[in-house]
Amino acid sequence: MTVELGRFGVWHQWHKWTPELAQGLEQLGYGTFWLGSSPTADLQAAENLLKATNSVVIGTSIVNMWTSNPAEVAASYHRLVDAYPNRFILGVGIGHPEQSAVYSSPYDKVIEYLDALDEGKVPVAGRLLAALGPKVLKVAAERTAGAIPYLTTPEHTREARELMGPNALLAPEHKVVLETDDDIARSIGRPYVEKPYLGLTNYRKNLRRIGYAQHDIDNGGSDRLIDELVLHGSAVEISDGLTAHLEAGADHVVIQQLGHTDLDLLPGYEALATVLF
Repeated sequence: MTVELGRFGVWHQWHKWTPELAQGLEQLGYGTFWLGSSPTADLQAAENLLKATNSVVIGTSIVNMWTSNPAEVAASYHRLVDAYPNRFILGVGIGHPEQSAVYSSPYDKVIEYLDALDEGKVPVAGRLLAALGPKVLKVAAERTAGAIPYLTTPEHTREARELMGPNALLAPEHKVVLETDDDIARSIGRPYVEKPYLGLTNYRKNLRRIGYAQHDIDNGGSDRLIDELVLHGSAVEISDGLTAHLEAGADHVVIQQLGHTDLDLLPGYEALATVLF
C-alpha cells in the first residue's frame, strides 16, 4: 500500500465538501478525507480537494459501479495520481438494488468492474472495495488494497479482519454525535440510520449477520442498534468506540459526524482530534 491513510479520516457527502472544511480538518491532523455517496466518474470533486489541501489523502466512498464507466474512472484516476502522487485512493462499490434500475448480479458486476479497472491500469494498491459480506470481503482482499465497510461495528471489523487476512487494508466507517444526552443523541442519529440504510437489503442482511435481531432493525431501529451504529457522548467516550475498531483489526477508521453541516463540523472534529491524536 503506497498511500498512507493515517489512523483516522473524515467522511462527508462528496457534494458538500468545501475547501474551507478540508483545510480546517487538515490542520487538525486527520489523514484522509472521504468523498461519500457517489462522486462522478470524472473525479473532479476529488481533484478540487486535492488542490485545496497540502498533504492529506483524498478517497472516494464510493464511486458507483452501475453509474460510472470504468474506463472514464481509470482515466480520471491516472490524472489525479500523476498530479498528486500518493494522495488519492479510489474506492468503488455496487451501491444498492433499491437505488438502481439496472442492478443485477452484484457479485458478477464487482468482478467485471475490477477487470475493467485492471484493463485501465488502475493498480490493485490504488483501489478499495466497499464490502460487507464474507464473499465480497474476500474479493476486496484478493483484487484490491482492501475494504471500506460502511455502517458497521467493531464486531464486524473483527470478523472482516479474520476473513481478509493480516495484509489487506481495512477502513470501516462509523457515525458519531457529540452529545451526552442519550435522547437528544438518538434523535439526531436515528434519522441518518433509518433512511435510507435500514430500508436497504444489503445493510439489513449484514446487521442480522453480525447479531442484531429483526426487532432491532425494524421500526427505525432499537435504541441498542442506534447507540452502537452512532457513537455518542463526550469526545473521550466516542474515541473509545472509534479505537475499538483499531483494536479489532482496522488500519484506519472513517469518522462521519452527524448533526452539523459544513464549517459547523469543525468544533466537533477538533474535540475528537484532541483525544485521538
